[in-house]
Amino acid sequence: MEQNEIYLIDTWRILLREWKWFVTMLVLVLVCVFAFMRVARPQWEATAWVQIGQVGAAPPGQDPKAEPLARVLERLQLVPFQDDVVQSIGLLPTTREAHLYRKSLKLDPLPYAGPLVKITLRAYSPKQAVQLANATVDQLEAIHQRIEATPLAHARARLDEVQAELQAALADRDRLVQAATSGNKDDAASKSAPGPMLASALLSSKNEEIHTLQQTKSDLADRLSATYTYDTSLMWPAYVPDHPAFPNPVLMWAVGMVLGLFLGTLAAIARNALRRAAATQPVWGKSIQPKKPIPALTD
Repeated sequence: MEQNEIYLIDTWRILLREWKWFVTMLVLVLVCVFAFMRVARPQWEATAWVQIGQVGAAPPGQDPKAEPLARVLERLQLVPFQDDVVQSIGLLPTTREAHLYRKSLKLDPLPYAGPLVKITLRAYSPKQAVQLANATVDQLEAIHQRIEATPLAHARARLDEVQAELQAALADRDRLVQAATSGNKDDAASKSAPGPMLASALLSSKNEEIHTLQQTKSDLADRLSATYTYDTSLMWPAYVPDHPAFPNPVLMWAVGMVLGLFLGTLAAIARNALRRAAATQPVWGKSIQPKKPIPALTD
C-alpha cells in the first residue's frame, strides 16, 4: 500500500479531526445560496406552439406554406425581428426585459406535426411572458400575411373566374335543352336556334364542360377553406406554469448542498495537510550535531 493514497476511512478521520473547517465552509455556501435566493429576480417561462400558415391553392409542386420551416427559424432568431417584438408591447430593445427575451428565446422545430415550431422564452412576470409569446406569433403572422397576399388573391380571382364560366355554361346548357326539345316549331326563336340533332350533340359536350368546371370550383373552394388555407397562429394559448422557472428552490438548495459538501471536504483536507506539514517541519535555529565516536579501550 502506497503512503500517498487517500482512503474513505482516512477521509472520514480527517473530517472528524477538522470538522470546524468542514462545517464552516458548508454553512458559508448555504448562506450564499440563501442570499442569492433572496436577491435573484424571478423569471417565468412561457411555452407556445406556432402553426405556420399556408395557402392551399398553391401551384402544383410548390410548398403551400408561407415560408419553409428553416426560414421561419432563421427569421425568429434575427435581432431586428426580436426588437420589433419587444417594441410591439411597449419595451425598448435596450431594457433588461428585452435582453432576457433575446437570451432565453429557444426554438424547437416539429417538422412532422404540421409543421409546428415550439417557442420557449422567459420574462420577469407571468403576464409579460404571455405578452411576449403572443407578440412573437403576431409579428410572424403579419409577415406571413404579406407573403400570402398575392397567391391568395390569385386563387380567389381564379375561383371567381371559374364561377363565372360555370354560370355561363349553365345558361348555354339551358338554351341547348330548350332547342333540343322545341322540335320544328315555326317561330323566330326556333329559326335562330340550332336544330334538335345539333343541339343534342352540343348539349352532351356542354354537360362535360359543366362537370369539369364544377370539379374545378369544388377543388378550389376546398383548398381555400379553413382546412387547407389558414394564417400563422398559435395552436393553443401560451402556457406559463404557476411557479417561476428561475430560481428553482429545490435545484438551488440541492446544488448548494453538493457544492458545500465538496468545498467543506476540500477545506478539511487542505487544513489537515497544512497541519501535518507544520508538524513534520524541523525547528529553525537548531541543528543536529553528530555524536563523537567512543574511543576504543587499550591495554
